[in-house]
Amino acid sequence: MGVTPDTIIQGDCIEVLKGLPDRSADLVFADPPYNLQLGGDLLRPDNSRVDAVDDHWDQFESFAAYDAFTRAWLTECRRVLKDGGAIWVIGSYHNIFRVGTILQDLGFWILNDVVWRKTNPMPNFKGARFTNAHETLIWAAKGRGAKRYTFNYDAMKMANDELQMRSDWTFPLCTGEERLKDETGAKAHPTQKPEALLHRVLLASTKPGDIVLDPFFGTGTTGAAARRLGRRYVGIEREAEYVELARERIARVQPVAPEDLQVTGSRRAEPRVPFGQILEAGLLRPGDVLYCPRGERAARVRADGSLALGDLTGSIHKMGAMVQSAPACNGWTYWHFRTGKGLTPIDVLRAQVRSRLPG
Repeated sequence: MGVTPDTIIQGDCIEVLKGLPDRSADLVFADPPYNLQLGGDLLRPDNSRVDAVDDHWDQFESFAAYDAFTRAWLTECRRVLKDGGAIWVIGSYHNIFRVGTILQDLGFWILNDVVWRKTNPMPNFKGARFTNAHETLIWAAKGRGAKRYTFNYDAMKMANDELQMRSDWTFPLCTGEERLKDETGAKAHPTQKPEALLHRVLLASTKPGDIVLDPFFGTGTTGAAARRLGRRYVGIEREAEYVELARERIARVQPVAPEDLQVTGSRRAEPRVPFGQILEAGLLRPGDVLYCPRGERAARVRADGSLALGDLTGSIHKMGAMVQSAPACNGWTYWHFRTGKGLTPIDVLRAQVRSRLPG
């Protein structure tokens, strides 16, 4: 992509992005400055000072300046993304709505907003507002009409005990051994994200070998998760001390073995097999009988792959819906054929045909 993957580039994100080739990254994960607009020190009830985000890189002179900065880096990220690429941006109420507007203005197509609910948020010490217990991630494709983006739906469902993954995610803040410290024992970076969060993002929306671009690399959480999961990364970071910390951190990561990177595949990505192809393969023949799951309803298979039930005919899906008085039906799982072991879904025949197709 013009630079060697698995690289951290020190420099201003916008200037570095301008030097990257068009359509060269599969995914962007961005944790930009939040422009927190803090006024004065934040104190606990015992008057001890809270280590809040007051670094110079998070300070902008106005909303207009922040918007101009956001538009500039997002414009370059969209250029660098492949046509089937996507972007994740994380932020708080201070900035995420401004970021979302600019994403849409630039032509990105928002797929989800995901709420990261923190199990251990910082309290609101002044008691003037609700405890701010979440951050928001926006997941967006390069464009509405763009080439299909990666979404490992079935892998996410498997990771969630075979329930569809929701858009509210619960993780603790980055603490304990994962939290990087400086030589004084203080937090090395004020907004270090938990690797568990990046693990889910990358597992959901990339494939092994994909290139993940992070224009605000910080201490390298994206790179650590990418290395562990067999993805490639390109990080951009302005601050030299963060670059060094990230390099040391990523070097300690033990990658997952390639054979263990495979995830539950999506049937949507598998080649389409029409029911008529089951007959062409000789796995069923015209005149064979298919049954509903309990064997109470039966339909004959016709030579063109349609089913007949009395005077009614139609596809496996249409006939399955009709006999159930349902608006729709997956005929592959509804209709069964009889074997020596009982009734078996015709979906196993589709799997046999797919196994014979060229890879």
